[in-house]
Amino acid sequence: MPSFDLSGKTALVTGANTGLGQAIAIALAGAGADIVAAGRSSAAETGKAVAGAGRAFHEVTADFGEPEAPARAIEDAVTAAGQVDILVNNAGIIRRNDALEFTASDWDDVMNVNIRSVFFLCQAFARHVTGRGANGEVRGKIINIASMLSYQGGIRVASYTSSKSGVTGLTRLLANEWAAKGINVNAIAPGYFATNNTEALREDKSRNAEILGRIPAGHWGDPSDLGGAAVFLAASASDYVHGTTLPVDGGWLAR
Repeated sequence: MPSFDLSGKTALVTGANTGLGQAIAIALAGAGADIVAAGRSSAAETGKAVAGAGRAFHEVTADFGEPEAPARAIEDAVTAAGQVDILVNNAGIIRRNDALEFTASDWDDVMNVNIRSVFFLCQAFARHVTGRGANGEVRGKIINIASMLSYQGGIRVASYTSSKSGVTGLTRLLANEWAAKGINVNAIAPGYFATNNTEALREDKSRNAEILGRIPAGHWGDPSDLGGAAVFLAASASDYVHGTTLPVDGGWLAR
């Protein structure tokens, strides 16, 4: 289907070395996009899969806890690939502790990566793409990765819940400002997926059972389950979709 074809596009995916980011990068490559992976760890495994799909792969090093990292990542990606058409803000971290014991360090570390860097990546990306074409022509797609905790409070993850709630608000704000400039800003809210971020939950037998009992689909999501949503929001099929957060949750929110 031409409206889902990403041929000729380049996507920058943060945190693409493993888990959800890796799955999204592979899905976008499967739809025809070249990939730039940005993060602290090597994304060599992702690169092999992208190359296997016949697409170009570039890698840039970035620690999104550092203030200068977002702008530098966009600049390095443009240098490597020529231009960037799609930005996927997937990189994120989590800290767990009772709210009464939560430290300022655990608050700041999560907020810096999960929301501050997301805004400044979006800003740097928008500055890059707004120089191409007249206002109103779709030429940039931003996909932010939110969470079920964008809708719910959760427990023992104060900074993570706050940051992911911020992602949905930021997505709407930027959509309002940039839709007329030819940039679509949307988000995906993954449900409970089997990744390194949820390893502690899955190893807790009681908590794991509680979570599975709430998911109508009856199982944790596989990272590849996000691929279709990511391709849709990156492709021309979603050109009139602005400011939405799409849950991919096995029915969690419908329960």
